[in-house]
Amino acid sequence: MNISTPSVSPLRQRMLDDMRMRKMAEHTQDGYIRAVRKLAAFLGRSPDTATIEQLRNFQLHLVDAGSGPVTINATITGLKFFFDITLGRPELLAKMQHVRVPRTLPVVLSREEAARLIAAAPNLKHQAAMSVAYGAGLRVSEIISLKVSDIDSQRMTLRVEQGKGSKDRYAMLSPVLLERLRAWWRLGHAQGKIRNGGWLFPGLDPTDPLTARQINRAVHLAADAAKIDKRVTPHILRHSFATHLLEQKVDIRVIQVLLGHKKLETTSLYAQVATDLLRSVISPLDKPPQPPGTE
Repeated sequence: MNISTPSVSPLRQRMLDDMRMRKMAEHTQDGYIRAVRKLAAFLGRSPDTATIEQLRNFQLHLVDAGSGPVTINATITGLKFFFDITLGRPELLAKMQHVRVPRTLPVVLSREEAARLIAAAPNLKHQAAMSVAYGAGLRVSEIISLKVSDIDSQRMTLRVEQGKGSKDRYAMLSPVLLERLRAWWRLGHAQGKIRNGGWLFPGLDPTDPLTARQINRAVHLAADAAKIDKRVTPHILRHSFATHLLEQKVDIRVIQVLLGHKKLETTSLYAQVATDLLRSVISPLDKPPQPPGTE
């Protein structure tokens, strides 16, 4: 499929083609294009005319404008693709440096808060989607990419096709989650929203999937309705899934596989917020010394 349009410049079209050749995710393409647009706005001319010093000054501009480390790094990654792949000029990025991102602990809901949040979802579709985030630990991008055929009720798994890192994996499918998905499927199918072989969570147009923005909005509405004071996002449900499994003493390597983490170090972060585990540890202050000869 040719995605070119009359309003797209040849340079942008070349970059779009380069990304399409590599089958990059749509949200990744959008982010890379956004990075190049920022640079063009800063320069006031075509981004392919930038010099090493101008690119360095652009990063300083981002810092001075208050952009966070994640935003700066995402911008640099997009520019790296543009200059390295599309222009074949990787040396121009010599003075741009990725910023160290401070490691922060994830916000986690209690089990009671997670149940209240899901129960307060605006409709059955969003309730089912939020249940997938908390019940299977999927990312938003993975949830909206699910198709009905990805549900395997025999093996009790969800097939996650081309998740983060372009890797397929299987996620767990609990009996409760299966029943919620069946309830949504029955309603969606009866309303003509879910089509055979189509998206599990279709958007307003059944040929398109639900968008990440729509799920975000549904979660925010549910959090307000459930009177949850924490800053709730769909990803917090994934954090809560991992933390609660860890508190149930599920092996951390199993959780790593379920989450699709490449590094165990990423998964181990949840040990720091698993409060049930922390409460179960006896402080040495609470354990009096044993009399000599009794140990």
